[in-house]
Amino acid sequence: MRAMILAAGRGERMRPLTDHTPKPLLKVNGKPLIVWHIERLARAGITELIINHAWLGEQIEQALDDGRQLGARIVYSPEPLPLETAGGIAQALPFFDDAPFLVVNGDVWCDWDPARAIDIAADLKRQARQAWLLMVDNPAHHPAGDFQLCANGLLMHPGTNTEGTALTFAGIGIYLPTLFKDLPPGQPAALAPLLRQAMLRQQVIGSHHPGAWVDVGTPERLAELDQRLSRGSIQ
Repeated sequence: MRAMILAAGRGERMRPLTDHTPKPLLKVNGKPLIVWHIERLARAGITELIINHAWLGEQIEQALDDGRQLGARIVYSPEPLPLETAGGIAQALPFFDDAPFLVVNGDVWCDWDPARAIDIAADLKRQARQAWLLMVDNPAHHPAGDFQLCANGLLMHPGTNTEGTALTFAGIGIYLPTLFKDLPPGQPAALAPLLRQAMLRQQVIGSHHPGAWVDVGTPERLAELDQRLSRGSIQ
């Protein structure tokens, strides 16, 4: 299986830290956020990676090079103009050779084991679904969550199913290329509307991850994550 790490965001909420450093290269416990992802993926045997970038993207390429020092093989998908999440994935689709693929947001930290991705991808194909999302408990800064996880594993838009549990999308998903087939390459496109449309067709499933997850969206949350990793309370 191949994977994509999303690293093209400007990181407005992280300014001034991101004025001169792309957010995925900000460090926690002495290691850039994106390196935590690459090492976890490599340990799981997922070594073929593509990374998109826009803001200060040359710094990401200089820091990671071709990935060999981290046990991976990295190629890059530069975006002269940011394409948003779905647009960035659509531009990178040829890399995945029409196979299911894993996508990880570069600005989150999570202890989920990506070794599970291969079985999940096989289950997606068996069920004829287009997407699987990792869902986590709603953090204090996002109490309403993103989508409802139903008992049968389907994900729904909030309010669709009164028996579903509202959870937050972790920024980690497995997708079939068909989900993005109608998006024109090189055009900005958001992921959430695409997912909501697929949910109406019952094409999106999910799983609840009870472990550690942090949306590293502010300097305060970056500092808190750094302290937790330094103490060894998460790893």
